[in-house]
Amino acid sequence: MLFWKKKREVTLIVGLGNPGDNYARNRHNTGFMCINHLARSHNIRLDKKEGQARTGSSEIAGKQVILARPQTFMNRSGLAVSHLVRKYNVTRDRLIVIHDDLDLPSGKIRIRQGGSSAGHRGIMSITDSLGGHDFTRIRVGIGRPDATEDKDTEVVDYVLGDLTPEEEKTIEEVLPRVSEIVTSLLTEGPEITMNRYN
Repeated sequence: MLFWKKKREVTLIVGLGNPGDNYARNRHNTGFMCINHLARSHNIRLDKKEGQARTGSSEIAGKQVILARPQTFMNRSGLAVSHLVRKYNVTRDRLIVIHDDLDLPSGKIRIRQGGSSAGHRGIMSITDSLGGHDFTRIRVGIGRPDATEDKDTEVVDYVLGDLTPEEEKTIEEVLPRVSEIVTSLLTEGPEITMNRYN
């Protein structure tokens, strides 16, 4: 168990989404798509059940990491994340959360430390569960639907809708870039990474 003796040096990387085949290609599952690509790129199997998450552990760029997909639904993501944070004594500066973002154009990526959830239910749940929002987020743009009178319903239908063929092409280009950003965060830290990729 020597691997876990330096618990403060473990980085937890979480991709947000909803479990189940029905949601697999939803815009709201962009975080899952990113974490799946990251896992495949580094031969990490997300086959361990820990609390309410599927996880895999290994090293990326010489850094000890745990990759996780919460198996709660999006608005309860904090339950899964807080369990892993406590179990492995992960400090918030070593938590990276990858998620979709309505306020960015499709395919645009932004790295952010802290800040408001902007209404993202998964981020709200994690912030509430951890008692703070000072963790790193990789925001992947999915754009917004055209405005209608029933704005809230339109947004829900949009985020839970499947990617269009054009969006599929965009996300395929985004996935390796997100993996590259994760490596940069692990090796060079948030400030350098934000300056480079934002």
